[in-house]
Amino acid sequence: MAIKLKVGPKGQVIIPKVLREAYGIKEGGEIVVIPEKDGLFIKGREDPIKVYEDILRWKRSVKGKPANLGELRSVELEEEFD
Repeated sequence: MAIKLKVGPKGQVIIPKVLREAYGIKEGGEIVVIPEKDGLFIKGREDPIKVYEDILRWKRSVKGKPANLGELRSVELEEEFD
């Protein structure tokens, strides 16, 4: 699915209401824009409490096993807790 959006004079893009609701993007909230080779990836920012719970769940799952590099690659702690 692709949706064509217009870019305003200040670079602003209006995300359609149906998508804002589906991805939990609220007025005054934040989103994350990730530059990728083929374009920009935009996602709603996750709730920091959910991120923390995911980390705790991961920590319990490894229980003293040595961590493999890259296991927390998808957790963006700097952006989630700034």
